[in-house]
Amino acid sequence: MNVPEYIAGLKPYVPGKPIEELEREYGISDSIKLASNENPIGPSPKAVDAIKGALMNLHRYPDGNNYQLGERLADKLQVATNQIVLGNGSNEIIELLVRTFIQKGDEVIMPAPSFLMYEIMVQAGGGASVKVPLKDLTVDLEAMAKCITGRTRMVFVNNPNNPTGTIVSRDAFEWFLKQIPSEVILVVDEAYIEFVRDKRCPIGLDYLDSDKMVVTLRTFSKAYGLAGLRIGYGVMRQGLADLIHRVRQPFNTNALAQVGALAALEDDAFFNETIRTVHEGLDFLYDRVSSIGLRYFPTQTNFFLIDVDRDSQGVFEKMLTRGVIIRAMTAYGYPSFIRVNVGLAEENERFVKALGEVVGIG
Repeated sequence: MNVPEYIAGLKPYVPGKPIEELEREYGISDSIKLASNENPIGPSPKAVDAIKGALMNLHRYPDGNNYQLGERLADKLQVATNQIVLGNGSNEIIELLVRTFIQKGDEVIMPAPSFLMYEIMVQAGGGASVKVPLKDLTVDLEAMAKCITGRTRMVFVNNPNNPTGTIVSRDAFEWFLKQIPSEVILVVDEAYIEFVRDKRCPIGLDYLDSDKMVVTLRTFSKAYGLAGLRIGYGVMRQGLADLIHRVRQPFNTNALAQVGALAALEDDAFFNETIRTVHEGLDFLYDRVSSIGLRYFPTQTNFFLIDVDRDSQGVFEKMLTRGVIIRAMTAYGYPSFIRVNVGLAEENERFVKALGEVVGIG
């Protein structure tokens, strides 16, 4: 079989295993999962009710134009409907951007470590990933600017950045924007923007009408609790959106995802409760992790990094035996770091207790 080298050499994205599979593997039960940055309080109740009401229409194709959801998003975000592209998670928007605008040999600049799908999608499209190391766990815009060449076609800025939870400042972002050539697309991935507390954080949508091609990515997976439905969107110039619509599948967002996302946008009580739970949980966890004697790194997301000062894979394994699922950061280049997302209050307590036992304190 004649497979392009750039496809054969792909390293697939490895998602966190489901709770059920890990419980079978390790012979545990009643475990808690704090490894995938999911919403701690579940899905939006209004979304669940709307989905239940739509089940009898599953024999119908979904709205290929996402009309209702697009209209509501446009109103909420104060943009035009023709500037929005909805996708099967914001992951698909990344794929569509690469498929539409990247040709073999084109360069795409991205921070490292960051969201692994940038590199995977670029390589799958025959492009070349230019990975720029973080500086103090933060996207290094100055170093990224120095990497721009005549072959650069796209730049990814994950803000806040996953897995570090840090942001770039508005001043730094606006300086960087001035360095971007007008023919280069700047993709600002804001999957965690709703959790940001730092007022210095830039908002990608504020630059939609600038003289540069800024694309903002967002998702319903985190703050709206709809990760299982896979729905996200990108906001961009109409001209870019028009080209992407020529490439995307005609029914790329399923009917239940559209209905659920539309209802979730109206569920202010759920959204506010999510943000409160995350922020209070972070403050609690910061305090307790410090009391254990471990160093943590403040975040602008619903997850954060902890330096356990030992092999993080070993800590991961020992936490699993206590029914607590976290993420070891070895694959990201941080062999002594773990990443944990905020859970419910009782889950946070259980995590801290287990972590203290594993590192020999508590």
